[in-house]
Amino acid sequence: MTTTPNGARAAAPPPQQQSPPQQQPPRRTAFAEGWDHLRAAATTEPGRLRIIGAVLASLVLAFGTVTAWQTTTRTAAADDVLHSSRPLTSAAADIYRSLTDANTAASSGFLAGGQESEETRERYEKDIRTAAAKLVTAANSSDPGSPSARTIATLNRLLPEYKGLIERARANNRQGYPLGGAYLRHANDTMQTRMLPAAEALYTSESRRLRADYADATPYPWAAIALGATTLAVLAWAQHRTYRRTNRVLNHGLVAATAATAIALLWLTVGHTVARAGLHDSYDHGVRSLDVLHEARIASLKARGNENLTLVNRGAETVEVAPGEFDDKFDVAYRASMKDLAEGLAEAAALADDDTGKAPVRAATGNMDVWQDRHRQARKADDAGDYQTALDRIIGAKSKQPTGECFDSVDRNLQTAIAHEEREFERSAGDGRDALTGLAAGAAVLAVLGAAGALLGIGRRLSEYR
Repeated sequence: MTTTPNGARAAAPPPQQQSPPQQQPPRRTAFAEGWDHLRAAATTEPGRLRIIGAVLASLVLAFGTVTAWQTTTRTAAADDVLHSSRPLTSAAADIYRSLTDANTAASSGFLAGGQESEETRERYEKDIRTAAAKLVTAANSSDPGSPSARTIATLNRLLPEYKGLIERARANNRQGYPLGGAYLRHANDTMQTRMLPAAEALYTSESRRLRADYADATPYPWAAIALGATTLAVLAWAQHRTYRRTNRVLNHGLVAATAATAIALLWLTVGHTVARAGLHDSYDHGVRSLDVLHEARIASLKARGNENLTLVNRGAETVEVAPGEFDDKFDVAYRASMKDLAEGLAEAAALADDDTGKAPVRAATGNMDVWQDRHRQARKADDAGDYQTALDRIIGAKSKQPTGECFDSVDRNLQTAIAHEEREFERSAGDGRDALTGLAAGAAVLAVLGAAGALLGIGRRLSEYR
C-alpha cells in the first residue's frame, strides 16, 4: 500500500508480469549442416556434377581396392599350394613311405641272417636318413604347438627307439639266438602301432591344410566382379546424362575411366578363370593321382613287410579269420595290403590322363600279378615244411624268381608314376598361379587412372559454368 498527499492510502499498483524467456533454436550438428549444404548444392547443376564426380571416383577406387585385396589373398593361397602345403604333404607321404620301407628292409635283412647283403643294409639306412631329414623339414614348416608339431616330436622320439630294437634283432640273429625274432616283432609292432599311425596323422593334417589352401585359392572374387559391374553401369549412366545435357557424344575423361574399369574387370575375370582352371586341373590330375599313388606304394611296402614277417613269424602269431579257423597274422595282413594295392592301381590308372602316366601304372599292375603268383608258390612250399624253398622264393637270387624282384619292379614303376604326376601338378598349379601375376598391382594402377579420368571428365563439365 502507498500513502497519498492528503493522507489517504492508495492501493498498490498490480505487479508487472515478466515475459517468458525466448527459447534458443537447437544447435545443429555438423552432419545436419553438411547435409543441408549438399541438398542446396544438388539443386544446381555444378553441385550435381561435383556429387557425381565424387561418387564415380569413389566407386572406381573401391573397385580397384577390392580387386587388389581379393586377388592378393588368392595369389598367396595359390603360392602356398605350389610351394608350401603340397610339398609338405609330399614330405609327410615320404616320411610314411620311408618308415614303411625301412621296416621292410629290416625284415628282409633279418631273413638273410648273417648273409645280409650290403644293398639291403644300405636301403634300410637310407630310409632312416630320409625319414629323419623329412621330419626336420616338416618341423621347420609347422606351427609351434600345432598338432603337426606334436606328431613330429613323437616321431622324432620313436625313431631312435625303433633303430635300437632293429640293431638288437640283428645282433641276436647273427649269433643264431631266437631272441632276435622277438626283437624284430617288437620293432615291427612299434612301427605298425605307434610310428606309422603318427606318420599317417601327419599326412592327414597336411592334406587337410592343402585342401584349405585350394579352397582359398579357387573361388571367384564375386565382390570385386559385382563392384566392377556396378561401377561400369554408373559410368555409363553418367556419360548418357552428359550426352543428354550437352549433346556431346563423348566425354574424354569418362571414356578413359570406363576403359580403365572395363580392362580391370576383364583382366580380373579372365585371370581368375584361367587360374581356377589350372588349379582345378592340378588337383584333379595331380593331387588326387599323387594321393592314390602314394597309398598304392605304401600298400606294396606293407605287403612286402608282412610277406617277410610271415617267414620270420612261422605261425607264432595267428588271427581268427572265420569261426574256429585261424591263419598266420602276417599272411592275413599281406593279403589285405595286396587288395589295397590292386584297388589303388586300378584307381590310379583311371585318374591318369595321358599314356606317360598310364604306362608305369599298367607295368606295376603286371608286376603285382606275377608277385601274387610267386607268393602262392612260396606259401605252398612253406606249408609243406620246405622252409628253404619258401625263403628262396621270397628273398632268393633272380634265378629263384623271388617275390622281391616283383616288389622292386612295382616300387620302381610307382616311383616313376609319382614323378610324372608331380611334374603335372607343378605345371598346372604354376600356370594357375601365374595367371594372377601382376593383377593386384595392375588393378590398383587402373583404378587410380580411372578415378583421375572421372574427375577430369567431370571437371571439364564444371569449367563450362565458370
